[in-house]
Amino acid sequence: MIYSHLFAREPERRVRAALIGAGSFGRSIVTQSPLIRRLNLCAVADLQVEAAVDAFRQAGYAGDQIAVCDSRSAALAALEAGQVIVVGDALLLMDLPLDVIASATRVPEAAALYAREAIDHGKHVVMIDKEADAAVGPVLKHRADAVGVVYTTDDGDQPGLLVGLVAWARELGMEVLCGGDLRDALYDPATGTVSRGGRSVTMPESERWALEPIPAGEGPRYAQARREALAYLGEPDALGDPICHMAVAANNTGLLPETPIGHRVTLGITEIPSVYCPVEDGGILEHRGVLDVAYALHTAHEPHGGGGVFIVVANADPVSRATMIDKGLYSNPNGTAMLAYRPYHLCGAETAMSILCAGLLGVPTGSADLCPRVDMAATATRPFAKGETISGAGGLSYNPDLHAALIPGGPLAPDRPVPFFMLGGVRVACDIPAGTTITGRMVARPVDSALWALREQQDSTFFPEETRS
Repeated sequence: MIYSHLFAREPERRVRAALIGAGSFGRSIVTQSPLIRRLNLCAVADLQVEAAVDAFRQAGYAGDQIAVCDSRSAALAALEAGQVIVVGDALLLMDLPLDVIASATRVPEAAALYAREAIDHGKHVVMIDKEADAAVGPVLKHRADAVGVVYTTDDGDQPGLLVGLVAWARELGMEVLCGGDLRDALYDPATGTVSRGGRSVTMPESERWALEPIPAGEGPRYAQARREALAYLGEPDALGDPICHMAVAANNTGLLPETPIGHRVTLGITEIPSVYCPVEDGGILEHRGVLDVAYALHTAHEPHGGGGVFIVVANADPVSRATMIDKGLYSNPNGTAMLAYRPYHLCGAETAMSILCAGLLGVPTGSADLCPRVDMAATATRPFAKGETISGAGGLSYNPDLHAALIPGGPLAPDRPVPFFMLGGVRVACDIPAGTTITGRMVARPVDSALWALREQQDSTFFPEETRS
């Protein structure tokens, strides 16, 4: 692997890194870190101090190797003594001798603040908090570039891995027709039941033909039949987390959705290139360079790939194309679209690669061209009363009061939707009926918000004409 050769140019160096957030994703970073010889994860910050301490214990550290610190001087002394440190206040990390700070808070306001402070203190940032990345990632990268440090979307989660797969294909001269997340759809042929996203539908025998392998040239018809038959399963798609993956991937790659939440067809792995290709090639796509999600249809005894990412590519050279298909890329019937996919993501175990690339090489694993290409709009699913505060629990990712959709990127404005993850904890300025997309004039801008301040800087940086008007 080329990374090994690049890292070996500094054989004695270890990256000193800190993690903010000891939840399930962050914990997997901590527990994997002792196995990675070039990584010294020596600090964890979490408001729940005991959660951070427990993560280090699960990673094999004894009690006397872990120091809980409440000041910079105490933290420095513990590090010099060879201990790992835990702090409740993540801002204490900013003045410590660290190379990289990884943020995994799941709270957009906190992640934006800590990333900004880390960059301002000359530290590389690995952004695991995709909620903040979706709203202000481009301006954080702009600030990092200006001072010579790295800001990067992380490996380990699907958006970052899709960025890598897209870049790989483009570097090899292939055109990426479509790309996106793979999610899980379990099919029981005996009962005709399809399960995905915590929901199930049992299809009548008269409709089960739609789940049979798609014949050549029938991709659009089967895709539509499956969408209609499985429509009940689609409602969770509009929650914040799945759409956030798409937003981060779009801003990194330039792939764009054709609909506000994508087509989201349920497909067997081998069927993906027959459906997610342009209409002229027998598929459903009106454009080239599309972002979407595929639900990987499988039985209980088949691999599902539901934690991975995929791309459908075209190759202009017929000889190379034939070789690629012969050597393992599934294609559509006429061989004009081919599937490459990665069936898994490993969460924090893989995030170390982003930390090492930033700390050892000074390069991101995310895109070098991170731009605000899309935003996430939020639609109220229930009425909100004037003066009410929108819940920000869990970073809004699974708030049933709001549904998300992707729109073209643009600046904050009174009549423009407020980005989804900027609404947590915000006060409603007027009554908002159910079914209304929440715009700037409907909420009060929070005071002293790092997230909102960064977004305003992003707007003036990337949309100067619109913000001046």
